[in-house]
Amino acid sequence: MNLVVDAGNTFSKVGWFEGNELRRHESQLTFPELLDTLRSVAVKHVIFSSVSHEVEKIREALQPNVPVLTLNSLTPLPIVRDYDTPDTLGADRIAAAVGAVEIFPEEDCLVIDMGTCITYDLVDRAGRFQGGAISPGMRMRFKAMHSFTQRLPLVEPERAAPLVGKSTRKALLSGVMNGLAAELNGLILAHRAATPECRVVLCGGDASYFTNIFQVPVSVVPELVLIGLNRILIYNVNLQKQ
Repeated sequence: MNLVVDAGNTFSKVGWFEGNELRRHESQLTFPELLDTLRSVAVKHVIFSSVSHEVEKIREALQPNVPVLTLNSLTPLPIVRDYDTPDTLGADRIAAAVGAVEIFPEEDCLVIDMGTCITYDLVDRAGRFQGGAISPGMRMRFKAMHSFTQRLPLVEPERAAPLVGKSTRKALLSGVMNGLAAELNGLILAHRAATPECRVVLCGGDASYFTNIFQVPVSVVPELVLIGLNRILIYNVNLQKQ
């Protein structure tokens, strides 16, 4: 099997693929938990994507001689990076875009990944990654209001937030949850105006809070980044065979 590792800012996800089929996956792993998981498995190929962790610790946790592909700005891709600064392009963004192309080929896709930050990226039907937008994630917004003020409390998200908050806690909930809903719908409608047939593809750990707020149909693919990483791994393995 192939092993794909997506090590994020807060938590990590890992998936085991047989060919293109996802056989097993685990999420919400701390980095030490991820390393413990890797020590317990035998795999043929590994791809590692991280915004904050070093690949050496991944190599140490795996069985000897297992090849590890680290996704970076120089990694060959099955799509084209049409981006002015490819060396600054996050691996999670490009993996999600590749996943969207794998699942929805020959379609324009707006890929929204709701993690620590929220990314909005357009990949066109010709397989060109066009770029997009990055904004603060849901929990980052709650933490920022608490950290940068003297008296505002740290509030946990809720799936239903009032439009008019009758307490400070509910007002914070309204600002973040309803504000994000407005942002999501606003950017989707703007992209739809520019690219009318683009499919909206949603993933990320906080996506479940917002699946019912959209004004247009949305394809929710929780394991989109893992699917994209596996596709990149297969592409590179095949290149090495040529």
